[in-house]
Amino acid sequence: MNKENLLQIYASSFRQNWDLKALSEFGTGATMTYADLARRIAATHMLFKECGVKRGDKIALMGKNSIQWVETYMATITYGAVIVPVLHDFNIQDAMHIINHSESVMLFTNDAIFDNLEIEKLQKIKAVFSLDRRKVLAEHPSGSRVAEKFIARLAEKMRRRYPHGFTASDVDYPEIDESALAEINYTSGTTGFSKGVMLTLANLGGNVRFGMSSRLHYRGSRNVAFLPLAHAYGCAFDMLVPLAVGTHITLLGKLPTPKLLLKAFAEVKPSLIICVPLILEKIYRNKLRPVIEKPAIKRLLKVPGVNKVIYRKIRTQLIEALGGRFEEVIVGGAPLNHEVEEFLHKIGFPFTVGYGMTECGPLISYTPWRKFITGSSGRTLPIMETRIDGSPDPARIQGEICVRGENVMTGYYKNPEATAAAIDADGWLHTGDMGTCSADGTIFIRGRYKTMILSANGQNIYPEEIEAKLNNMPYVAESLIVERGRHLVALVYPDYEAMDRDRISTSALEEVMEGVRKNLNKLVAPYEQVDRIQLIANEFEKTPKRSIKRYLYNA
Repeated sequence: MNKENLLQIYASSFRQNWDLKALSEFGTGATMTYADLARRIAATHMLFKECGVKRGDKIALMGKNSIQWVETYMATITYGAVIVPVLHDFNIQDAMHIINHSESVMLFTNDAIFDNLEIEKLQKIKAVFSLDRRKVLAEHPSGSRVAEKFIARLAEKMRRRYPHGFTASDVDYPEIDESALAEINYTSGTTGFSKGVMLTLANLGGNVRFGMSSRLHYRGSRNVAFLPLAHAYGCAFDMLVPLAVGTHITLLGKLPTPKLLLKAFAEVKPSLIICVPLILEKIYRNKLRPVIEKPAIKRLLKVPGVNKVIYRKIRTQLIEALGGRFEEVIVGGAPLNHEVEEFLHKIGFPFTVGYGMTECGPLISYTPWRKFITGSSGRTLPIMETRIDGSPDPARIQGEICVRGENVMTGYYKNPEATAAAIDADGWLHTGDMGTCSADGTIFIRGRYKTMILSANGQNIYPEEIEAKLNNMPYVAESLIVERGRHLVALVYPDYEAMDRDRISTSALEEVMEGVRKNLNKLVAPYEQVDRIQLIANEFEKTPKRSIKRYLYNA
């Protein structure tokens, strides 16, 4: 695998792809070439220098996906500073805690977010910059308005620094050892509070170089970036890898509703789709399942030969709905519902499931769709190792999945206790996921160690496996299995859209759910039987990856 330094990969990419489109914003018409991006990065480097930013200083970045967001991230790491992405929908108090905890000296954010910040409580911030316009939103009085004065004269200073214009030969990034810290990414997990994951240039580079060698993106390919770039998954494969090879990225700054996504896919026709399971699960539940459950279609699907024609037609329609030009869909961030996975595999849809976590920036395993084994999470990357802790037979008996290698973080920022709990003396990262691993490194995940429930007779219960079956039941939108006094209870948010479609009144809901519970118990083991279903009024609170925040519902 090409071991070229990460920053030099970007310098080479910007020079070689100078005239190609790099970034566009869907719906606004804003577009930037690789030349434009390199020029803006150079201007930001000058700003950093003028404001006294040193190599290793922390720069906080909180905003929606935008050209300015990408520009700020790339300018920070290519300067040698440390980027601190903060998810734009974080609670303001949590966001301010992250900015302070990371010791950030600058903040780039949207105007609307800035309006809610208590700027006087941001202890080390020297200046706050707008991601919406070229403007200083706030500056520390001791700074003598250095940033504001510099931005007012930026065009003049660029002309003076580059009298013949900024050209491809002017792209020059420092030779920084890849052991240097590049990013602190604060997790937003399902089981607790945020920790600052320290990722080095080597950690990011391991993901980027794998993406390049696997040709996930390539020169001239197209990509729709709708996952939050502040999250490791979207950051690596919707931004870092594409920019390393000359891909044209179209950024979605709005909430990616199915309607908006389908419109973006139709217009952009992406070459690769990176998504979380919820996207495919919603398409299956709302578009595909109602078709295949029609009595006439059900009968035809039992006829050999005819069923293949129907499946082929469904596959074609689904591919066309997603733009029609992609090579595969990579699903990550959470487990894919088993029924959905089996159906997509049956119709020959080009998808694969990867596995990763923020602590690996994020990738641990991946297999191209033609070699993908259903039920798995792909094969361990060549630059990583997998071990199943506590299992006498790792291929058959589950234990905790542990990984080691180039992508593993150096630890949690200013949290040695959490670091020691996560990474052992031999460098193995304990993921907290339970599963098995075949001889060729293919990983099969059962559930989270922290969510596992020990039954009265000593059986291990993985709530995710029961939830996957329950979520396939009629009129269940989403669910959580929790323990209440040694009994299993299913918290369910009903599928009101399906109820309206089938004209089922809310007064009949309890009776309907009791039928659902009985049918579910026919599909699970005796020790996994659900004692009752408890309805909840609102959707579950979720992380930006759309995983349910379990810890909020375990009390």
